[in-house]
Amino acid sequence: MKKIYYQMKKLNKILQFSIFFFLNFAISQTNPIGKNNLAIGGYDLVSYFKNNKAAMGEKTFEVINNGNKYHFINQENKLSFAKNPSQYLPQCDGYCAYGVSENNAKVSINPETFKIINGKLYLFYNDSFLGKRTNTLTLWNQDEKLQLSKIESAWNKLKGK
Repeated sequence: MKKIYYQMKKLNKILQFSIFFFLNFAISQTNPIGKNNLAIGGYDLVSYFKNNKAAMGEKTFEVINNGNKYHFINQENKLSFAKNPSQYLPQCDGYCAYGVSENNAKVSINPETFKIINGKLYLFYNDSFLGKRTNTLTLWNQDEKLQLSKIESAWNKLKGK
């Protein structure tokens, strides 16, 4: 009976991810780097760390790093990022952490769905389609330790693709 339970649980996870992967292409999410090289939809990366909040930055407080534009909510956050960008840049170049770790896929994100783990920013897919909500942060949290153990290797395979 336990074996059937675990097989069903695994099948459910596969089904959930398949739905979210399909939805990623069917509806709009934020690509890590969008139009005009605007990163993370214009959200302030420093705000995730300082305020534990996703906040839309302003073009007035823009920093260009590696050809990508980052917006911030104020001059202080802009200067913090400019001083040490690597401290604030999201893991997996801003792609969905669950998509990378669980399915070796680059999946767009919802900048308002995030988690900071050991001082690192992870972003996730989160949206609804046909009344079904798919939040990969919830899936990630079901076994975060496992996801963290897989993400570095998975991302190394995906980089440059």
